[in-house]
Amino acid sequence: MKLHNVVSSDGLRLNVAECGNAEGASILFIHGWSQSYLSWMKQLESQLAEQFRLVAFDLRGHGASEAPREESAYTSTAQWADDVKAVIDELGLEKTLLVGWSYGGLVICDYVREYGCDCVSGINFVGAAVKLNEAAIGPFIGPGFYEHFEAATSANLQVSVDAMRVFVEGCFTKKLSREDYERTLCFNMAVRPDVRASLAARDLDNSDLLEEISSPVLVSQGEDDIVVLPSMAEFILDNCAVAKGSYYQGVGHGPFMEDVDRFNAELAAFAGVTS
Repeated sequence: MKLHNVVSSDGLRLNVAECGNAEGASILFIHGWSQSYLSWMKQLESQLAEQFRLVAFDLRGHGASEAPREESAYTSTAQWADDVKAVIDELGLEKTLLVGWSYGGLVICDYVREYGCDCVSGINFVGAAVKLNEAAIGPFIGPGFYEHFEAATSANLQVSVDAMRVFVEGCFTKKLSREDYERTLCFNMAVRPDVRASLAARDLDNSDLLEEISSPVLVSQGEDDIVVLPSMAEFILDNCAVAKGSYYQGVGHGPFMEDVDRFNAELAAFAGVTS
């Protein structure tokens, strides 16, 4: 595993991890709200690394990336797009497959809106959000998120810790190992509550963008997801003509952790088609 410091257009430093086959087609993993590149360890440390060049990074405000305190650092579509572009450019990722979990779906949309799909071989939306506004709360974004948001963004440490513990547990229908759960809880708690709040201070609806995407799209969705509801996957499929769906029975918000073998096999097949 190689770690890189990549500087975005506003001077912010992003923590980027790279592993796998340097000569293989590249896959860029983008994690969700309050998470880390460590979310993807079941992929980075898997057989995928034998065939593909695997890259994952901590979003601004997360993990080992820098975390500004100004809300404005987290609300610009252009800036989120520039973060992804900085990683692609610095590591020389040509025609990369973008894999976005949860909030990572919004970040992918930010990138495509600003820069198009010239450097994108395909997109895998994984329990991914493409809408973020009051109208989406309930119909598309579920109680696993909105019931805990206020407490998770509290400056009171006890309140935010308790909220994030419940949030993490609610992400997964299938029980994680103790090691995976503890690691996930730890990197969630590494994100400041004000950063969590700032990420939600956006009004986004990417319906128009979905209609314009021409690169292949795979939608991976847990049927028991209570964070980003299966209705969001249906919304993507209804608005993106090139999208194909893959539903995971008995799985919650994290197919890539709850059904690792199936997820990795489907990702490898999809990457093989798009490369």
